[in-house]
Amino acid sequence: MTEVQWVEQVANELSKESWFTSEHLSVKTALKLAYACEIASYGDSARTDTITFATDLAIVESIGGDRWKPRVVVEAKLGRVTTHDAITYSQKASTHRAVHPYLRYGIMLGDRKHYPLPGRLYRHGAQFDFMISFVKEEIAKKEMIVFVDLLRAEVSASRTLEKILYESRKPGRARYTLLHRQLKLQ
Repeated sequence: MTEVQWVEQVANELSKESWFTSEHLSVKTALKLAYACEIASYGDSARTDTITFATDLAIVESIGGDRWKPRVVVEAKLGRVTTHDAITYSQKASTHRAVHPYLRYGIMLGDRKHYPLPGRLYRHGAQFDFMISFVKEEIAKKEMIVFVDLLRAEVSASRTLEKILYESRKPGRARYTLLHRQLKLQ
């Protein structure tokens, strides 16, 4: 199985979860997502160019009509993950968040047998909000439950970050005195 086929398989399984539709969410593969908006020239108005990277898997929220916003991006690797992969995907996370500051970003590894997450991901994946490893290409039911719960938490975190960022000057805003990015290992 190729990595693209694997991602499609995972997306199909995730799409069966009723939680996504009840929350106006959908699962997309190969979604081209902006990572930069450059000013090409000035005149009466600025001419801009939007530059995109294709993402492996994305959870997007429908916000009415044909409008949507990305909530979670998941990059994917089957089997082995290299230091170069970790650095590259971590950099993609950083550039995507420059345009979508509320975006949550992670990596999923498939067909890892019973090997743990590789140390190179911890060292070079500083921009990942989460990392998850699956034993086989076919994700076991127990693993899928954990993954769906993780994605649910990441969507919630994205929504909270968005409120913090864009409602910080509103008089009736939520006021926080603590932010803790918890480290959870399993």
